[in-house]
Amino acid sequence: MDKKYMAMGTSMLLLKLLEQQDMYGYQIIRELEKRSNHIFSLKEGTLYPLLHSLEQQGAVACQLRLAESGRQRKYYLITDQGRKLLRDKLDEWDVFQTAVNQVIGGALFG
Repeated sequence: MDKKYMAMGTSMLLLKLLEQQDMYGYQIIRELEKRSNHIFSLKEGTLYPLLHSLEQQGAVACQLRLAESGRQRKYYLITDQGRKLLRDKLDEWDVFQTAVNQVIGGALFG
């Protein structure tokens, strides 16, 4: 998969995962891989700058929580502002996807 396509929607995908449940970094990476049948695979060096950017935008917050192992983990959770950003990104994606389908003939219009 061309990395340019991945970059276009990565923050949308991260926000969508966090909308469904709070997660720590490694969990986000694994869940994204699992749900995409390994099409989307992020390295930690890619994920954490994205999360920090979303945090600076006020779209995500983080909390330290005690893991079952007894170690503290940094969990990321979506904020109200993040939910709005996600809705906006989903709307943009819908417009983009519709336009692409119209050009390549994948959408049926009456």
